[in-house]
Amino acid sequence: MSIKTYLDSTYLKTPEQAGISNSETLDKVRALAHEAMENKIFAVMIRPDYVRSIRELLDENKSDVTLGTVIDFPEGKNDINEKLREAQKAIADGADELDFVINYGAFKKGEIGKVEEEVESCTTVALREGKVVKWIIETAALTDDEIVAITKLVRNTVNNKIGQEHADKVFVKSSTGFYQTPNGEPNGANEHVIKLMLDNAGSLPVKASGGVRNIEKKKKMID
Repeated sequence: MSIKTYLDSTYLKTPEQAGISNSETLDKVRALAHEAMENKIFAVMIRPDYVRSIRELLDENKSDVTLGTVIDFPEGKNDINEKLREAQKAIADGADELDFVINYGAFKKGEIGKVEEEVESCTTVALREGKVVKWIIETAALTDDEIVAITKLVRNTVNNKIGQEHADKVFVKSSTGFYQTPNGEPNGANEHVIKLMLDNAGSLPVKASGGVRNIEKKKKMID
C-alpha cells in the first residue's frame, strides 16, 4: 500500500481568508499541483476559480494527478440551481472530482426532501459527465444520530434514485475543515465519526477529510 494514493494536496482558502492577492493564491495553487505531481499524490483539491489553470498545468505535464474541486463550499446552503451552475462550470473547466457540501443546515431543520433533491440532481449531472462525486456532510455540525441519518440519506438516494451500479463513484465525505466549532474543538474527521459513516454508507465509499495531519492518523483512517 502506498499511502500517497489515498491523499489529496489541498488548498481551499480564498485570497481574502489568506490575506494575499488572487495572483499569489494562484501561485500557491500551482505550487501545490507541482507538489502533487512530484510526489505522486493522488489528487490536488482546489477552489473552482483555479480549476482551468491547473487543468492546463496538469495536461502540459502529462500528469495523471486527479483534479478535484469543491462546490458550494464551505456552508452548502445555496439552492440547487446555484450548486448545479457551479458544478457545470467546474466540469467545463476540467475538474475530475466534485466535492459538494450538502445542505446540512436544511437537513437539521428537517427539510429532508430538499436535501434528497439536491443529492439526486447534482450527482446525476456529475456522473453523466463521468465525474466522481463526494458529498461533504460536515460531521462537526451534526450529532451522531444526524451523521447516521444523513449518511443513510445519501446512500438511499444514490441506490434508489440513481442506481446502485454507480455507488463506487459517489462518496460520503466527513468535513470541510472550515466549520467553526465552539471552544476550538476539532472540526474534522475522527475515528468515531468515520466509523459511523462506514457503518451506514452501504456500498458507497467514505472519505475522511479535515484534520488528518500525520501518518498515524492516516493509517488508522485507512484501516
